Amino acid sequence: MLSRSRLSGRSEPNTWPSFVDVLSNLLLVMIFLLSVFMLAQFFLGQALSGRDEALTKLRKQVAELTDLLELERQASSDLRSNIAQISASLQSSNATRDELQSKVEDLQSKLDAARRSAEAAQSSQSSAMQAEHKARVEAEDQVALLNEQINAIRRQLAALQEALNASEAKDKASQATIAELGKRLNTALASKVAELARYRSEFFGRLREVIGNRPDIKIVGDRFVFSSEVLFPSGSATITDPGKEALRTVAMAIEQIAPRIPNDINWVLRVDGHTDNVPISTPQFPSNWELSSARAISVVRYLISQGVEPDRLAAAGFGEYQPIVPGDTPEARAANRRIELKLTER
Repeated sequence: MLSRSRLSGRSEPNTWPSFVDVLSNLLLVMIFLLSVFMLAQFFLGQALSGRDEALTKLRKQVAELTDLLELERQASSDLRSNIAQISASLQSSNATRDELQSKVEDLQSKLDAARRSAEAAQSSQSSAMQAEHKARVEAEDQVALLNEQINAIRRQLAALQEALNASEAKDKASQATIAELGKRLNTALASKVAELARYRSEFFGRLREVIGNRPDIKIVGDRFVFSSEVLFPSGSATITDPGKEALRTVAMAIEQIAPRIPNDINWVLRVDGHTDNVPISTPQFPSNWELSSARAISVVRYLISQGVEPDRLAAAGFGEYQPIVPGDTPEARAANRRIELKLTER
């Protein structure tokens, strides 16, 4: 049966098959994109799970190290207490030994006097022979008694010396134990310092990424240094709008890095205010001390307003007394007018 087009003698273009191909291809592309997205979500979940397990393991190791440090500190305290007791015992023993030595000397002097008395009795006249003999016997008896007392004292001195030697040996052993505990404690503290330095480096790295390579903001040692002109007008402690923008990046970096620092690291971000050596004397700021302190406090207050915990912040003013560039040139004074941020232990 002929179609209507043929009957009319006209031919119409057939566009339906090509439109179906376009829809099919678009559907395939969407299915492919969804598959890629699901695979990416799966691998990202695996990576985050592995990082959480590593963080959990690190926190567990830090907790075990903290317990070990506490036990070592307790043992060190006990050893110091024992050493104090041993020292007191040694002092008491030394006093007893000195007292016994004094008694020996006293008895020796009495023995010498008795011997002299015996010799004097032997050289007396014949008329006093009986008295002489009696005195000699008494002297000999006294000498024998004194010899027994001296021997007993010498035995006591020998026992006391033995006790002193044992105490000295115990004291040396205690000192060696304290030295070993101190070494282990220093090692643990060095580990904590190194860990804080790692987080400080990461914190400064985040700041550098966000702020970029600006000549008026730089890293000097373990400090992040803002030129005062970035944050404040001349002679003022009120933060400018560009300064607030720069400080917001600092607050963002703290917010990112703070949850990753273990709780047993008692860290604080210290804000130090510095001025140049040009004196200032206004009703609000009688000297550069007040200006540098007020600027540091203004930075701290603004960081708190941006969500930084107040117990993790500290403000300090140094006036013009901590310059980083000596001299009175305009360049040196501009370099010395600054705000420094330092991530450190409390």
